[in-house]
Amino acid sequence: MPPRVTFQPCGWQQNQDTPFSSEYDFALVNIGRLEAVSGLSRVQLLRPGSLLKFIPEEIMIHGRDFRLLRVGFEAAGLEPQAFQVTMAIVQARAQSNPAQPYSGITLSKAGQGSGSRKPPVPLMETAEDWETERKKQAARGWRVSTVNERFDVATSLPRYFWVPNRILDSEVRRAFGHFHQGRGPRLSWHHPGGSDLLRCGGFYTASDPNKEDIRAVESMLQAGHSDVVLVDTMDELPSLADVQLAHLRLRALCLPDSSVAEDKWLSALEGTRWLDYIRACLRKASDISVLVTSRVRSVILQERGDRDLNGLLSSLVQLLSAPEARTLFGFQSLVQREWVAAGHPFLTRLGGTGASEEAPVFLLFLDCVWQLLQQFPADFEFSEFFLLALHDSVRVPDTLTFLRNTPWERGKQSGQLNSYTQVYTPGYSQPPAGNSFNLQLSVWDWDLRYSNAQILQFQNPGYDPEHCPDSWLPRPQPSFLIPGPPSSVWLFSRGALTPLNQLCPWRDSPSLLAVSSRWLPRPAISSESLADQEWGLPSHWGACPLPPGLLLPGYLGPQIRFWKRCYLRGRPEVQMGLSSPTISGLQDELSHLQELLRKWTPRISPEVHSKKRDPHTILNPTEIVGILKGQFHPFWITRC
Repeated sequence: MPPRVTFQPCGWQQNQDTPFSSEYDFALVNIGRLEAVSGLSRVQLLRPGSLLKFIPEEIMIHGRDFRLLRVGFEAAGLEPQAFQVTMAIVQARAQSNPAQPYSGITLSKAGQGSGSRKPPVPLMETAEDWETERKKQAARGWRVSTVNERFDVATSLPRYFWVPNRILDSEVRRAFGHFHQGRGPRLSWHHPGGSDLLRCGGFYTASDPNKEDIRAVESMLQAGHSDVVLVDTMDELPSLADVQLAHLRLRALCLPDSSVAEDKWLSALEGTRWLDYIRACLRKASDISVLVTSRVRSVILQERGDRDLNGLLSSLVQLLSAPEARTLFGFQSLVQREWVAAGHPFLTRLGGTGASEEAPVFLLFLDCVWQLLQQFPADFEFSEFFLLALHDSVRVPDTLTFLRNTPWERGKQSGQLNSYTQVYTPGYSQPPAGNSFNLQLSVWDWDLRYSNAQILQFQNPGYDPEHCPDSWLPRPQPSFLIPGPPSSVWLFSRGALTPLNQLCPWRDSPSLLAVSSRWLPRPAISSESLADQEWGLPSHWGACPLPPGLLLPGYLGPQIRFWKRCYLRGRPEVQMGLSSPTISGLQDELSHLQELLRKWTPRISPEVHSKKRDPHTILNPTEIVGILKGQFHPFWITRC
């Protein structure tokens, strides 16, 4: 278990069914800044190895997930331990190595019998998981390939993936060798109307494939379709360095002590470019969704590394096009398949290795999903609080889901992490038979950190059951999908389709995608989306009606909003009117207001009730809800 610091508020009872606290618990690697405060003006920033110069009245822990925890020693009667407590945290941070691999967790949990427990979401680690998902998507022209079962094709790829039926595994092995990092074309999602969404890495142009290998590559890219569209994923989207810089600026702007004046705050927010990057991602995902749903074709997402923007766009396209991906189970399965199993380097991108390639692409994706939830609240079964829980979980190193860069690394450690010793708690449960059992822990095991009442808040009360998969479209090909012209190959870039002469760069004339993007002739960027341009298709193909189930979000100006409940959690004054920034806090606030309502109801006379209230009358907040000051008991630091 990674080193962590945990606080217990006054009156807080540990829930035996929830081993980890979700609000008063900070893994040391999640602490972005630690400050000691005494009085109104004395503040010391405590870096790992610093020496505290005074006895603090409180400490402020700024999380890298935008959380802020203020611990007051005076109110809790802990002044004598204040110096010792603060220095213990400082020393623990100095001894903690962020790059050190975590070996597992140890916890007490009753009600678990020995043996295996089925994970709440398929982890896509077995051929059975992939075959079940293939059947669910009715991808009849595809099969599960076992060519990478020993990770000898690519360690960043999953053990299993989908390839066309007629392609042999020997051909897959040779074809994948001609792509960057061995990440050849695989199926991401099969549209019920017949189109296929694929993803792959960049062509390895230095290789010299023979005719059979070229034929296999072309056959895999075409996937049985006569109409093929190659999407330059990196075009118009931010680079990894851009994403990292924007996120750093966003964090600095949202700190409680930000020096930006209030009247210039919105300008500073636009200056971070974070919202601009969300606009760019949503626009491109919308265009690709139109490509996939407008007619039967193969749409290939091509990114050099195939581990960042490909996952973001593929996930957004499925959210926009497939109602089943908008359910709670479907979204978790989508993240597991397109991010975790597909080899997104979570550890590196979230700064867990100290490498220079840090860039929170997954957090950018979650913000994009939040934007969709705001624009289409009745279409999503999960709530904003579920997205907050997932956002915070990437900084909680309790499971391997976000602690490794590749499925190979995750598989190497899974036996060490997924089997943990069950600790017997006297007076609570009987000692189990045997001292260990296999529990496939993942981030989707929400009951490790959240109570049942909190997990219920993951459900969106505004979800319309009419938007569920059963009421969407039948599996047979619907009429709005029209076969494209024979043997047409296109490059989609800058919102426009450009015809290509060939798919691969190893023919007599070079392919456009084999050339560096800065040498490509670029069409002018259109201000209209593909849907506005008659789906962006040649006029002789005709326009198509908007298919049912497809969401096309707005991404201009105020249509893109700022996620206050996530990014401004460290500024309580801004949270006024947003309810509580945490799930349990929202529960407590709701219970308190309901109790006040029950107390006040008998006191309201019929005369007062019949009076017409001025809608502009402002009630005294102290009459509605009391302000509870957080007081904390002593803490402990746990370490394996």
